[in-house]
Amino acid sequence: MPKQDLSWIPNLLKKRVCTTFVEDSFSNGSRCQCGATRDSHPSVALGDYFSAAIVSHWDSTQHSSEQPTDAYGELEFAGAGKRHSYFLRLSSTTDPSVVFNIMRQTWKLGQPNLVVSVVGGEGRSKVKCWVREVLRQGLVKAAQSTGAWIITSGLKEGIGKCVGEAVRDHATAVSSVNLNKVVPIGVAPWGMVHNRVQLVDPEGSFPTKYFVQSTPRGTCSLDNNYKAFLLVDDGSEGRKGGEVGFRGRLEDYISRQRPGSASIDIPVLNMLISGEVSMVEVKLALKNSMPWLVLAGSGGLANLVSDIVENVQSDLMSTFGGAEEEEGSPKMVLRERITTKVKNHFPSEQDMDKLVDKVLSIYQNKDLISIYHAEGADDFDTVMLKVLVQASKHRVSVTTNPYVDELKLAVTWNRVDIAKSELFSGNIDWKYEDLEESMTDALENDKPQFVRLFIDNGLNIVNYLTYSRLEGLYDSISKTSQVGMLLQHFLEERINESNGQTCHVSLYEVRSGNGQILVSLLLENLLGEVCQPFYRYLLKVEAASTRRKALKKICKVLKEECPYRQVMCKHPWLCLFLWAVLQNRGEMAIFCWEMCGESVLTALGGCKILRELSKLETETDSKLSMKELATKFECMAHDVFSTCYQTKANYSYKLLIRKSNLWGGATCLKMAMAADTRYFFSHDGVQSLLSQIWWGDMERGTELWKLALTMIIPPLFPQFPCIFPYIITVSLFSGSAMNPQSGKCPFWVSRWKQFWYAPVTSFIGNVVMYFLFLFLYAYVLLVDFKPPPPEGPAVSEYVLYFWVFTFICEEIRETFIVDSKTFCQRLMLYFHDVWNKFDVLAISLFIAGLCCRMFSWSFNTGRGILCMDYMVFTLRLIHIFAIHRQLGPQIIILGKMIKDAFFFLFFLGVILSAYGVASQALLYQYDPSPDRVFRRVLYRPYLHIFGHIPVEEIDTGSYWDRDCTDNLTLINEGNEPCRDTSHNWLVVILLVIFLLVTNILLVNLLIATFSYTFSKVQECSDTYWKFQRYNLIVEYHFRPTLAPPFIILSHINLLIKRLLRKVPSTKHHRFALRLKGRDANKLVKWETFQKENFLALESKKRRGNDSERLKRMTAK
Repeated sequence: MPKQDLSWIPNLLKKRVCTTFVEDSFSNGSRCQCGATRDSHPSVALGDYFSAAIVSHWDSTQHSSEQPTDAYGELEFAGAGKRHSYFLRLSSTTDPSVVFNIMRQTWKLGQPNLVVSVVGGEGRSKVKCWVREVLRQGLVKAAQSTGAWIITSGLKEGIGKCVGEAVRDHATAVSSVNLNKVVPIGVAPWGMVHNRVQLVDPEGSFPTKYFVQSTPRGTCSLDNNYKAFLLVDDGSEGRKGGEVGFRGRLEDYISRQRPGSASIDIPVLNMLISGEVSMVEVKLALKNSMPWLVLAGSGGLANLVSDIVENVQSDLMSTFGGAEEEEGSPKMVLRERITTKVKNHFPSEQDMDKLVDKVLSIYQNKDLISIYHAEGADDFDTVMLKVLVQASKHRVSVTTNPYVDELKLAVTWNRVDIAKSELFSGNIDWKYEDLEESMTDALENDKPQFVRLFIDNGLNIVNYLTYSRLEGLYDSISKTSQVGMLLQHFLEERINESNGQTCHVSLYEVRSGNGQILVSLLLENLLGEVCQPFYRYLLKVEAASTRRKALKKICKVLKEECPYRQVMCKHPWLCLFLWAVLQNRGEMAIFCWEMCGESVLTALGGCKILRELSKLETETDSKLSMKELATKFECMAHDVFSTCYQTKANYSYKLLIRKSNLWGGATCLKMAMAADTRYFFSHDGVQSLLSQIWWGDMERGTELWKLALTMIIPPLFPQFPCIFPYIITVSLFSGSAMNPQSGKCPFWVSRWKQFWYAPVTSFIGNVVMYFLFLFLYAYVLLVDFKPPPPEGPAVSEYVLYFWVFTFICEEIRETFIVDSKTFCQRLMLYFHDVWNKFDVLAISLFIAGLCCRMFSWSFNTGRGILCMDYMVFTLRLIHIFAIHRQLGPQIIILGKMIKDAFFFLFFLGVILSAYGVASQALLYQYDPSPDRVFRRVLYRPYLHIFGHIPVEEIDTGSYWDRDCTDNLTLINEGNEPCRDTSHNWLVVILLVIFLLVTNILLVNLLIATFSYTFSKVQECSDTYWKFQRYNLIVEYHFRPTLAPPFIILSHINLLIKRLLRKVPSTKHHRFALRLKGRDANKLVKWETFQKENFLALESKKRRGNDSERLKRMTAK
């Protein structure tokens, strides 16, 4: 921590210095009652004889003054590791709010859900072994489960040392994440700290080394197991108790703060272990209604308090304070009994009456004191919860349900086990009003187990979740998170689009409803065109309107009152699911998914959102967790669909193509494609549906040669049904359902349409015609490529031009049939496909070559471009054959290997250029010819790799039958320069090294990389192929029936039908099915039933695991 960050502390916090020397009668005048020697006092304190003469008792507030603190920063304990602790010297009168803010904001200590203040057992007395075990297994474990601060003296003695050791021992058994939940804090008197001079530095210590040594009586070293130290200075040295007042005020201040968005203040619990008579001042905390937990049997004061609380009858207090002090009155009887107890526990006490009075004042508040017995049946954290709830009942006079506070504490501590065993065991009648506030607390603080518990115990989510409360949940999202920053970005966009109109600018302003609309824009940005925008209907904005129009409409509507805010959410579990997914809350999102309808599509939607968010996330841990959760949702969608497919295949097919009202018209196939869920696409049920779509209404077992023969010779297609099966068999299971017009056509006409409308027919036609196109292209280049006009081009070349023109028309059609709204969005979606970029490159090269070949001056250039373009068109065959089951996976492996080859070429280029330049410079002192330099620097070393080594040129000792010269004039004119023989030995060595590195190291590295890639991709290449198969099926399903160049007829037909006759397309029915009424409800219920079967099976598997079985046995 830089020094300048804390330079403001001395101006804010002070220390105390004794300003009046009050002589200690037991020191013969050499020591002040503050504990310091006469020599250590300033001259002002020694010169005030008058004040010293009239004062008999030293008082911190009167006889000391405040000065800027000179000890603060970080503390490094010598020999205790690199972990630093924070420390701060402060005056005993310091405002606790200032110290608490420093601890939270400057020291970055976690917000506590509980504060346990442990007192007693100080000094050098030995702590009992079972007390140490209670601290280790009870206190620290409970603090870790609740996220607590533990406040002690922080000194290496007594209970403070035991707590430090318990924290240290517990730290070895938990992860670093859980370790940070326990924050031990020491509040110690400055004058009792041994070697405190090491901590003094007016400019701060960052860090200072602190040596722990054996200490003399009167001082004690700090304990290295504590996270922070508050060293309270009251101006004294070697005196205890100076920190008690500040510690009490600090605990009281903390008890009035709230952790995060919790519904209760931070509970503070005081714990008494052992203790001396001087610690009877616990009555100060009792006045603030703070609960006390006394460890019975730990010794000293703890035994006395537990004795009088448990064994002195409470009926004696009924008239306490009302009767006069006369013999035999209840008050006197009570005093006599307490006096007897005090004498039994502290027989050597001198001022017995004063001690009895203090104990009586404690007894008056016995309701705030609870006794803990180590042999009790309840766990320590359960006891703490009951103690705090009991104390809260005394602070709240009227409450609807006496168990509400206990429930709030259990939610704050995230102890669902306590809530189940103590509060939801069936003995308490919970109402909706009792659970409402705790439900909000559980949602905002990501406690899904409590959400499940509340739902199981009567909380109706439909009545709970209004749009107003949903906005409140979005209000709880941190503005520093990825989603918070995205929402802020959309807010700024909304302000810019308002054109100066008055709009609320708060990101989550409840009155304006910004939260819902901003979330709608965020979801639209993440989901794209997969579904219609969410929440726009709330402000009467049409889903089909553009973003600019929608924002203007929103700004106009938000000026008025928004009655929708009190309306119940239409789909509450889906709203909560989206809210949880956006924040990457895995367990909460999974629970909401379990409660949602349309489970397959919902899981795919969550996967899509998380993968889009992971692309925007910059933090590595958050990115990985998003990807892992997205993969988990993909697996759940796959498993639920597998359950559906095994039960009823026909229903599962409808599930994939059904348009969802819940998700704005999205389908499972469309969402899965957008989410890049390759594992989901690899399912046999998905592939079976794709195969049905691929073959259309034809039989899937039809041979391809029959299809090709029928296309080439159409008269072979049967004119009558009786001979139809001999050529091709057509399935009738979905013909009438998918094409309503089929019933109006004759049978042979409907069969003819079924044949030509099948994607496989379109694919075979395109393959056949594409081979003819490549044959024509090759014929033109090799045989019939005539000179520029007027001699050329030939007729065959004009046919080729027309053929490419039909390609261009088809690419234009593909660009404008997508669902995107704007032209830019259509182009972005079109170029998202790599093969579309390939098509654009091929067409662009063809147009450029065509233009160049028309002129004599650029004829050869144009012919060269067309020759290169032929290679591009030929490589396009790779995409066509990606549908093949054997070739498809191999094409994927080839693509991966090409990427590996680029890395190999990078290393090869570095070594090639290094060797080429060095060898050329050593062989030839001067050669100005760029052509020769290029060939000898790059081309010649590249040929070396394949064994072509011109030894006579490289080795000057060999004869080289070539004319050369050393004349610079001739060399500049282009003659071959002679070789330099002075460094020939170095050239030979470089050649040997170059061949060793390239032919052995790099080539074998490339082979090993290819082998690794092949083995890795081969395992999942089938999955990749099945995923890519969907794109190809969709492409040929929506393609016109005829292939280029005859596709121009289909384009003309489409223009007439779509633009003039306004006839909608029926092809999308196979990929999007709109179900209504009874059919839709039946499918949703069936899917929900299958999801419940899947969850029950998964739960059974978890219970069957050995670890789970062991946990159940341990719980019993």
